[in-house]
Amino acid sequence: MVIFTANALIAQNHVEFGLKGGVNLASLNFDNNEDFNSRTSFHLGGLAHIHLSKQFAFQPELMYSGQGADHQIGDIKLSYINVPLLGQYMIGTGFRLETGPQLGFLVGAKVGDSEANDDFNSFDLSWAFGAGYITTSGFGVDARYNLGLTDIRSNDTNVKNSVWQLGVFYQFRNK
Repeated sequence: MVIFTANALIAQNHVEFGLKGGVNLASLNFDNNEDFNSRTSFHLGGLAHIHLSKQFAFQPELMYSGQGADHQIGDIKLSYINVPLLGQYMIGTGFRLETGPQLGFLVGAKVGDSEANDDFNSFDLSWAFGAGYITTSGFGVDARYNLGLTDIRSNDTNVKNSVWQLGVFYQFRNK
């Protein structure tokens, strides 16, 4: 009985895979309100769009993301592998609202020209909020804000990521 129910659930859920990429406008939020400028970078990766019903979907992603901030004493360049786990509400034909946690794994950190991996925590937790639109051909655009929830520094300074993303994606359609 359990196998039949699991197979029926999998058959009912429609899965589409895709590729996405775009531009990041990243910043760092310091508790001491230190003034940093936004850093422009990019994100690139893949997604699985899993329809749970006609209006709801679950969309896990695996993304490379360039983050950090620019500063007069040295730019902070952070590289992450991010795993957003998004719940989506689909409105009408093509519009989507999405939100959910994002797990971030630091793969590189530089301050100025110096390696700084030891100055940053290896894990980051963020919450993503976004919206998108997909055409009937599978091409789409999306905008997202990732609000850092955890301190990314390994010292006493409290610093959190803040990233705006604008992207394009292609979702392979099942025939």
